Amino acid sequence: MYLRTLESVGELNRIDADVSWNLEASAITMLANNRDDRIPVFESVADSGIPARLVGDPYRGSRGRPWDRPARALGLQPDLTGDEYYRTVMDRLRNPVDPVTVDAEAAPCKAVIRRGEDVDLFSVPWPYIHAADGGRYSNLHTMVAPDPDSSWTDWSSHRAMIQDGARASVLLLAGEQTPNLFYYRYERRDEPMPVALAVGVEPAAQFTASMWIPTGSDEAAFAGGLKGDPVELVECTTNDLKVPASAELVIEGRILPSERLDEGPFGDYFGYMHGPRRSMPVLRVDAVTHRQDPLIPFCVEGSGVGYSLNTTSTTEVACIGPDATLGLRAAGYDVEKCVPWRFTPRSVYVVSTDVPRPGYLHELANFIFTTWGMLHVDFFVFVDAEVDPLSTREVLEALALHADPDADFHQFGAETMPKVPLNIYQTPEEKGDVETGTSKSKTAKAYIDATSDGGAETEPTADRGALRERARSVLDRAGVDLDPGVAADD
Repeated sequence: MYLRTLESVGELNRIDADVSWNLEASAITMLANNRDDRIPVFESVADSGIPARLVGDPYRGSRGRPWDRPARALGLQPDLTGDEYYRTVMDRLRNPVDPVTVDAEAAPCKAVIRRGEDVDLFSVPWPYIHAADGGRYSNLHTMVAPDPDSSWTDWSSHRAMIQDGARASVLLLAGEQTPNLFYYRYERRDEPMPVALAVGVEPAAQFTASMWIPTGSDEAAFAGGLKGDPVELVECTTNDLKVPASAELVIEGRILPSERLDEGPFGDYFGYMHGPRRSMPVLRVDAVTHRQDPLIPFCVEGSGVGYSLNTTSTTEVACIGPDATLGLRAAGYDVEKCVPWRFTPRSVYVVSTDVPRPGYLHELANFIFTTWGMLHVDFFVFVDAEVDPLSTREVLEALALHADPDADFHQFGAETMPKVPLNIYQTPEEKGDVETGTSKSKTAKAYIDATSDGGAETEPTADRGALRERARSVLDRAGVDLDPGVAADD
């Protein structure tokens, strides 16, 4: 449905020529990302064992308005302002809709079922994305895993490197998300952890898997809230996990106790190829089910900081941002908006907020740096509540006007905070081992106070806005194109 919507507005590029999964599909996708071009669908993939197609970065946003395609995916108007989009998504997240379960006969993902010796992961054209990657990857899917000590089933996203016809190694970094905690509990009991990788699920399910849904909550219900209708789930063929019935393809299996295989290196979302190769838990595949002619989405990570958007960075800005804003409000912090910076969304967040008392920003920074969702993020920039964090110009203006390098740059260098071992600046020793995630007892997390502090007066925003509108009106009458496709502040 989402791809058909993109096609109806001329934002889909169906490529009929034979394209190889071996670097060609990712190279074309990266070029499309860099040029803000249409979303590529590779209709004919050479050396594919099944008639599957590839889709490159399906949710990638434009540089100026990264929320537009996620808005289309959720059935919203794509011409919403960033503020309107955030408020709409937050309203939907406040109103979860319980999922419904359908029979296998009604589930598109069950059109073809292969199990046991009929399973061959290499029949699917998983892309080889970067020239130095350790292997071919599935890196845009929803992983479904159960808590061994409760009835909760978690949705998340962990890339999987294909090892052979029936095995993959799954990146389960310590502390990053809940399935790795589940796994170590299963492993201590010498039990395999049942999992399902649902590839090409409907947009609301894909977005929810990336959000900070509260621990123990039903992510399928939040996905239903996002789309405004119940998500249809179907039980797996070889275990009792339930997956979105809309999936293009589902890998069912078990992550085995005490077994490891190499994973990586991989050109990661920070924009660089940065090892080390790690030993990661092993997924043993029991069954693969899929639609006829399934679409296999993938994300070209590693485009480089500030260079282009892809699905990961767009999802961070357009989905995790509204969710993070709600989370901070639920924790008692009256923030206006929490927004990942679109140019390096896994490293820098901008938060607009009032500062009701001295020490408030330090308290807020301490809180968000110690939540699991912030493992990747090293910098926060705090701006006044009336500054729009989605506007690069306004954020840079706040930094220029209000951030005194001597008084407003704050580091948590003496405190222990959780840290995921993917950041580019960490040495192998600092990245630590797989189970603890980092060996650093001191971290480099920092925040910048770019709020006005009631200091030097600047020109009121309202007046500047009126002047800007007047200038735009003059330029419009003069025949100047005011909307060349990239936001004026970008």
